[in-house]
Amino acid sequence: MTAPLGRLLVLTDRTLCDRPLLDVLAAAVDGGATTLVLREKDLPVGPRARLAEQVRALLAPVDGTLVLAGTSLPGDAVHLSSRDDVPVPRPPMLGRSCHDAASVRAAAALDWVTVSPVRLTSSKPGYGPALGLSGLAALTSGPPAYALGGLDAADVADCLRAGAAGVAVMGAVMRADRPDRVVAQLLEAAA
Repeated sequence: MTAPLGRLLVLTDRTLCDRPLLDVLAAAVDGGATTLVLREKDLPVGPRARLAEQVRALLAPVDGTLVLAGTSLPGDAVHLSSRDDVPVPRPPMLGRSCHDAASVRAAAALDWVTVSPVRLTSSKPGYGPALGLSGLAALTSGPPAYALGGLDAADVADCLRAGAAGVAVMGAVMRADRPDRVVAQLLEAAA
């Protein structure tokens, strides 16, 4: 299945970083990331909008895509939580977080979904049980699905064989000493 946003989505979480988020994202882009999903939904609209503009600037030289998580800011690409309503007007590209077959079916008209948690993750404790590869495979028959949850480069090939269009990672990149190397390894594994 075609991966509308490439094979790798990098999701942000500044609370996991040991340095400024923009430094981590710049390194991720240096490593080859071209799609960044800006979460940071706890920020007020003004600061989040300014951060979005800074992330767009990082992505501009690589013709990358900024995906905005949630509905507080308009954007060309928006990723909804499992509970968010579809915004009106509908963004040109729209995805949703899914955790079961019913949520994947409900997202049939969207451009992509993330399916999680494939593995348990310390980034989002309490989400689970882990789907595993068989659970992932059972949820990849709808929109292009990005595997998410506790993944690293060693998991990518298995996720793709299970039917995922690509992988989405957060902790592996946000916590990395060298986000550029982590991204490069993920992309190499997805090639």
